[in-house]
Amino acid sequence: MRSPVRDVADSCRTGAATNVIFGLALGYKSVIVPLLAIALSIYVSFTLASIYGIAIAALGMLSTVATGLAIDAYGPISDNAGGIAEMAGMSRRIRQRTDALDAAGNTTAAIGKGFAIGSAALVSLALFGAFVSRAGVTVINVLSPKVFAGMLAGGMLPYWFSAMTMKSVGSAALKMVEEVRRQFSTIPGLMEGRATPDYASCVRISTDASLREMMPPGALVLLAPLVVGTFFGVHTLAGLLAGALVSGVQVAISASNSGGAWDNAKKYIEAGASEHAKSLGPKGSEAHMAAVIGDTIGDPLKDTSGPSLNILIKLMAVESLVFAPFFAAHGGLIVN
Repeated sequence: MRSPVRDVADSCRTGAATNVIFGLALGYKSVIVPLLAIALSIYVSFTLASIYGIAIAALGMLSTVATGLAIDAYGPISDNAGGIAEMAGMSRRIRQRTDALDAAGNTTAAIGKGFAIGSAALVSLALFGAFVSRAGVTVINVLSPKVFAGMLAGGMLPYWFSAMTMKSVGSAALKMVEEVRRQFSTIPGLMEGRATPDYASCVRISTDASLREMMPPGALVLLAPLVVGTFFGVHTLAGLLAGALVSGVQVAISASNSGGAWDNAKKYIEAGASEHAKSLGPKGSEAHMAAVIGDTIGDPLKDTSGPSLNILIKLMAVESLVFAPFFAAHGGLIVN
């Protein structure tokens, strides 16, 4: 494990609170280099070929989609392999190997998500340029109250969207825990391993939540450009798109990297492959329980909220581009 993960694991000595603080700090800090790289690529591509250069740069990043899919799939496969090994009662040696593969999978998944959000930023910027052109806007003045208000609202949307998706995960987890507790209390012999759990009910809870709980976040993404463009006009909508792009990229990167660091910190303690890891204690120790709490917090960040922000910034840009003529002709019913 690299030093950032070791630092997060070491913070578990003093409890879950410091583990969460270190993980969040690591996620925020990890935004610096990717954002500078994206900013440099935008500047160079625009200098060489204007908005067309940004579109070509986005196409270049999207050409790595095969590699991104491969490294994203690696993590869940190795994670599930470890779960199967543990449920099958296989030896500790095999579980250690699957944990090492899973830790590597968390790192590759973070890299893949970084490429995804980077390409989403470039694609959204290219679509933003197309929207401005199609709407007949020549200048976007950030000192204009309409534009600046749109930027503030757009910067808020990724946080609102992330809050909704994280709450959805929490609600589904709460129902799952209640169902598991119900089965333990009502199925004789389940706690002793003499009875079979009702797996179908747990799967049903997860499936229903994955479909039903995603409706409000989806409505937010679809309705925000329509409402702003119709009632406040194309300039405010341009500010909304710019704010969502700038804010969404940073929230997505920090969420993915914080979640991956918490997961790997837990596996680092469980593996006990070094003297430092052994000093933190085996499974069941105070440090390990703190790491489990951090991992539980990180799962919705790295697996739900972070990756889904790519959809938010791209879908809003696409929708705005489609309805640009309508907004230009009939938008601004409240603020013209």
